[in-house]
Amino acid sequence: MSKEVKAFGTYAADKPLEQLTINRRIVAPHDVEFEILYCGICHSDLHTIRNEWGSATYPIVPGHEIVGKVTSLGDSVTKFKVGDIVGVGCIADSCRHCDACNEGNEQYCENGWTVVFNFPDKILGGMTYGGFSQSIIVDENYVLHVPKKLDLPSAAPILCAGITVYSPLKHWKAGIGKRVGIIGVGGLGHLAVKIAKAMGATVVVFSTSAEKADDVKRLGADEFVLTKDVEQMQNTPKLDMILDTVSGKHDVNQYLNLLKTDGSLVIVGLPVEPLAVRTFNLVHARRSFSGSNIGGIRETQEVLDFCAEHNITADIELISVQDINTAFDRLQKGDVKYRFVVDMKTLR
Repeated sequence: MSKEVKAFGTYAADKPLEQLTINRRIVAPHDVEFEILYCGICHSDLHTIRNEWGSATYPIVPGHEIVGKVTSLGDSVTKFKVGDIVGVGCIADSCRHCDACNEGNEQYCENGWTVVFNFPDKILGGMTYGGFSQSIIVDENYVLHVPKKLDLPSAAPILCAGITVYSPLKHWKAGIGKRVGIIGVGGLGHLAVKIAKAMGATVVVFSTSAEKADDVKRLGADEFVLTKDVEQMQNTPKLDMILDTVSGKHDVNQYLNLLKTDGSLVIVGLPVEPLAVRTFNLVHARRSFSGSNIGGIRETQEVLDFCAEHNITADIELISVQDINTAFDRLQKGDVKYRFVVDMKTLR
């Protein structure tokens, strides 16, 4: 059984998003249903609706930085109550029994986790639909508590952008005494600066835009390096770790050379085209070129609590549903500081 709700999505890669109607399942014993208040716009939403990864199934209702208020619960739910402010990120389900799931790394589920949108729906059939909608129903084990201290619109991006940078910073032990580089100052990068600084690291930001220097310092960075300036790049002291947030094609080799022995360059941006790596840049100082994918449910709750403790939220531009198509066009051009968030109440 299912019920209809209003949503905002697209029927083709070359079509604008528009209002449409989707089906949501009826609440099951362990389900949490909540009214969606805010939903962030991520670059991966853009990649997906325009089929840049070649995996889109239409119609698509994007959105995976979802914050809302609980409206109903399944009879067996124990972790939430009606009226709670909650969130859902990328993960809507997983197999729950593989090694990765047992370790709290559902994002690496060996049997494939369920993405909150544009992924086969195991219950209703068809595809899952995301946060550009009136409401959503998710198993309680994949729902997060959003701390009351956080501003809700600005907290929404923590559910994807925040956890995407927090997880590798934690894994590679960013903290006091560590020099951490951040490549790119966008939706991911600006949160990476705030989180790495709160962890106690010395933060060095790399950008192609000289005009971002002052804003980078406002965000909390200790140093700014203009990547177009050869002298600045050559004079940058070596780093323990570099987090690469760039989603377009770029040369990673110039950054690998800035790592200390045993340093790691970790990519979290998702360029469509492959990146070339010169092996000598790795073997010269036993460096690593690695990747990281969001974070598990437990770690996502951890970053929400961490951000509440350190007064960290995203810098956002709050928009109405009617402005979504313009926002996607601007995102394609990099014209946002630093995250669009949709006020889903404007869909009502």
